Amino acid sequence: MIELERVTKRFGRLEAVRDLSLRVERGELFAFLGPNGAGKTTTVKLIAGLLRPTAGVVRVSGFDVLREAVEVKRRLSYVPDQPYLYEKLTGREFLEFVGRLHRMNGANLERAIDRLLEFFGCLEYADELTESYSHGMKQRIVIASALLTEPQVLVIDEPTVGLDPRSARLVKDTFRERGKQGVTIFMCTHALSVAEELADRIGIVDRGRLVACGTLTELQAQGGGASPVAASLEELYLSLTGSAQAEGGAEGHG
Repeated sequence: MIELERVTKRFGRLEAVRDLSLRVERGELFAFLGPNGAGKTTTVKLIAGLLRPTAGVVRVSGFDVLREAVEVKRRLSYVPDQPYLYEKLTGREFLEFVGRLHRMNGANLERAIDRLLEFFGCLEYADELTESYSHGMKQRIVIASALLTEPQVLVIDEPTVGLDPRSARLVKDTFRERGKQGVTIFMCTHALSVAEELADRIGIVDRGRLVACGTLTELQAQGGGASPVAASLEELYLSLTGSAQAEGGAEGHG
């Protein structure tokens, strides 16, 4: 479970996140949408403990992200929008490194690594240095490393960027399955189609403020207009954010 209570984050005079209150329940897949610069990635980093809020409290599985950081890190996996790997390690070595950081070892760790490498189609390249990997391959290894530790909470920024359609389908199916197992997934994305397909609830942020939150049906009801139920997520997004164009599939920082 993720809880943000009146969270604000300022960078000098810039208020990137403004008085944000939000609760994401156990087993829920929550999609966080917004234009570039709206505060999405800042919010993700606040949840992951990479940034300290100027005001407010962030909790993960009931633990304060700042005061109980170690407990949070035991339960949370974070995948940034760019897949960073140690390039002089092989894919297998990187997964072993992550597993051992979480005190996994022995045959159980090796079996878990092999299972994930096979699932994501990486076995053939597992013993090559990651510096030789394509962006999509790096992304698959990073997502595999996040799932390796069996987290209670998965926070992921732009999960399908750089993935081919088959890999993207694997990732989406994995998210659905993990959600059924009780994993809370907070997904920051520009891909409106991914949010519409996967999310139990959707939050839309603009200029640091949460402007709408709910199921797609609830957002359609909030959207107003002559036929709100008929409105697509794209139409609602554009209406709520005042954006000039949709950003589905685009990359960027929020």
